[in-house]
Amino acid sequence: MTLRHRLSALALALSAFAPVAAGAGDHCREVDHLSETYTVCTFDPALEAIRIYGVPEGTTQPATYAALRDRLRDDREALIFGMNAGMYHPDYSPVGLLVEDGKERSPLNLSDGEGNFFLKPNGVFYIGHGTAGVMETGAYAAARPQTIHATQSGPMLVIDGAIHPRFLPQSDSLNIRNGVGMLPDGRVAFAISRRPVRFHDFATLFRDRLGCRNALYLDGSISSLYAPEVRRNDRLAQMGTVVMVVGTLPY
Repeated sequence: MTLRHRLSALALALSAFAPVAAGAGDHCREVDHLSETYTVCTFDPALEAIRIYGVPEGTTQPATYAALRDRLRDDREALIFGMNAGMYHPDYSPVGLLVEDGKERSPLNLSDGEGNFFLKPNGVFYIGHGTAGVMETGAYAAARPQTIHATQSGPMLVIDGAIHPRFLPQSDSLNIRNGVGMLPDGRVAFAISRRPVRFHDFATLFRDRLGCRNALYLDGSISSLYAPEVRRNDRLAQMGTVVMVVGTLPY
């Protein structure tokens, strides 16, 4: 092995211990936190088209990344990023709020119940004109910020800088999880774990590693990602609500 090759091998070995490993594209990267690895993708709502999509009314078929790509292609648009974005009923209709292109397709859910969605406080991820936010459900209901797209899910992971009070640092409930948080500069951070993790560790990823004061859990049993820039296409994913970033086809 030449000296050049030895130096290249050493550089690769050292990069494995870097706190944040650079990804293959401009938006997504691998982040190491508490001995686990997460894919984190960040987007600026002032510069990029972030949308939320629910399955069409009157259908009971799930959303898939392949179907979304086909739908966008008809409008000469491209799917840049996709992630499941909310919990749904057996017919794939949303459990909570869904706003799509300014139309409220499902109302805000303030009721109590069983399951992660109702592990209060839960919250809303919304997109306005060049802005986005994550708010606890009660705060969203009171403020009613400008909203073009929105999805409600639960539980909140981080609320005003505090970890959800029901999360246990030593919990044995492990799952692959995905969520969304707001970075201090106004960008949106989407994250998904590579392996099963507990709620508490996932929440500290957003608060302590990414610096998010507010973050929302999206799901765990169907967590999926579409991010071609890191060669990720969970093509078997079947979803009720999807968050996506859309670009224009080059031809």
